[in-house]
Amino acid sequence: MYSISGLPSVAINIARTSKPNKTPLHNHHSKLLQVKAMRAVVQRVTSASVEVDGCVVSEIGPGILVLVGIHEADSESDADYICRKVLNMRLFPNEDTGKGWDLNVMQKNYGVLLVSQFTLYGIMKGNKPDFHVAMPPQKAKPFYESVVDKFRKSYNPDAIKDGVFGAMMKVNLVNNGPVTMQLDSSQTSKNTNGTVEES
Repeated sequence: MYSISGLPSVAINIARTSKPNKTPLHNHHSKLLQVKAMRAVVQRVTSASVEVDGCVVSEIGPGILVLVGIHEADSESDADYICRKVLNMRLFPNEDTGKGWDLNVMQKNYGVLLVSQFTLYGIMKGNKPDFHVAMPPQKAKPFYESVVDKFRKSYNPDAIKDGVFGAMMKVNLVNNGPVTMQLDSSQTSKNTNGTVEES
């Protein structure tokens, strides 16, 4: 305790400054970059279409719109997983039984519209998005085409539509629900959360 002449005694607490947390921001950023998974955002739609240069290049009626993001480390096993899981997602009601989440797109004989979407791997650096963890275009194009081919071989080829890789596209959709699901190829295949995968 210190006293100042002419003033009552006051207690002065001298705080001991603890060492600052030395976990730099780039460590958090690097953890984000460790995500290695193919990503799909699936929307249940009444209709959807893709337009390029003012022309409709693909369209479906009832079914699912699938935005596909390809990570630079993705392999064929990631593509197999996404294809199987997306086609088997129970997103549609069964009118016969009254169950709300019972049937997949194949059981309903509905359409699938695939759209390549590298921005699903956007990481914000300040206010600017950075996409360097997405697979480079020269590798991503044949890889994406192989994904489309997997969907066609796994289902009715005529029911699978896609956009134009690398083009500036206008995607129009009527989301039915709305129902939007995100799926990463590593989340269940790695089985890190102890859950049992069910088809």
